[in-house]
Amino acid sequence: MAPDGTSAAGDPATPARSGIVVAEPTRTVALVWITFPLLGAGLLWLVQWSAGWIASIRWIPMRGPFLLVDAIDEPWATGGALLLGVLGGLVVAGMAAVERLTVTVAADRVTLARGDDTVRHVERDRVGVVFRDGKHLVLLGVDTEELARESSDLSADRLRHAFEAYGYRWSADGDPYRDDYRRWVADGAELPAGTELPAGAELPAGADALLKARQRALGKKDRAQVAELRVDLARLGVVVRDQDKRQYWRPTRSTGPARDRNPGQPTPGAG
Repeated sequence: MAPDGTSAAGDPATPARSGIVVAEPTRTVALVWITFPLLGAGLLWLVQWSAGWIASIRWIPMRGPFLLVDAIDEPWATGGALLLGVLGGLVVAGMAAVERLTVTVAADRVTLARGDDTVRHVERDRVGVVFRDGKHLVLLGVDTEELARESSDLSADRLRHAFEAYGYRWSADGDPYRDDYRRWVADGAELPAGTELPAGAELPAGADALLKARQRALGKKDRAQVAELRVDLARLGVVVRDQDKRQYWRPTRSTGPARDRNPGQPTPGAG
């Protein structure tokens, strides 16, 4: 069991429990596998067909590759361009397949699966509210901690139907705690002198250093490091979100001040 209350398994043969499966439509998946190879073949054929003309323009930089392509005899030039284009398109389609998310909602848990055989399970009794945040599906725990944040192009309506069918709380208005976020500023450098922070605004010990490291990772576009540091912050009771390379954070209910409002918890035994 992971520290955030989810479990992970790399075995695609793990038995799936009954539930509602939300995945990209078959026609969309098929279209990706057909379209990208065709686009790749068309693009490289166009490059091969125009290579001689492009190479004849003396002021164009890096004419060498075009001269080399133009020197290849037919039908090898056209055949090679089409073959490489198809292969390139298949590689792109395969990368899309790896990133494709499938969500299975059941009475006892939610399963989040990627095409690279990465599977995560979030137990039902830990889920407090579910919502879409842009292109991310977000599951918050009963203490408002972030249990999962997965990017996808899945239909929001289909996701809402699946979660509500089993009695999970779906927030149609997005994050019910969005007003609790405040911008993280390193060492308060951009805060006006004398600024009084609201109650509970203090970061837990160690969180500021993690946010600094995460800000550097955001600048380097190191997605793996950004995600890993998000998990580390969650262990300290800090939820973080990004906007325009700026970090905004809030404490979970277990680490923050007491709250009067509750987004709702799933009814025990519902579904």
